[in-house]
Amino acid sequence: MKTLSMFCALLLAGLCPWAAQASPGPGVDPLFDTISALDTEVFAAFNACGDPAQLDKHAGFFSPDVEFYHDTGGVTWTRDAMLANTRQHVCGHFRRELIPGTLEVFPVKDFGAIARGSHRFCPSDSDRCEGMADFTIVWQQKDGHWMITRVLSYAHRATP
Repeated sequence: MKTLSMFCALLLAGLCPWAAQASPGPGVDPLFDTISALDTEVFAAFNACGDPAQLDKHAGFFSPDVEFYHDTGGVTWTRDAMLANTRQHVCGHFRRELIPGTLEVFPVKDFGAIARGSHRFCPSDSDRCEGMADFTIVWQQKDGHWMITRVLSYAHRATP
């Protein structure tokens, strides 16, 4: 038990070099700024996906073999399957808004980053937001290009 307490103390103190730490935030960390900007871009296209050009732009952020895990919708294993769901269930129905202050970004050595946060969903024909969820997105940087390889969208619930 003493070893576990010591381990936890070291982890909390940030003395373990392998302990995951989120980027410090906007304007302080270039990785946070990059992922935050990408999040804005990918979901601006998502929110306008009724326009085929915007749906294509949205698709361009995802790896062809993206895995998308949705707690109420199931799993899709490809970009094409994910886009079919987006086309059917999202476009013209609702928009996504990041909840300010919830985005966290974690670097992944020699790969990219993990983004985590919360977002709300608002019907397209309303200013009210009725639902929210948490998300985790895995971004890969390859040849100077960022691409989403995994998405987890979970804890869907009514907005309080």
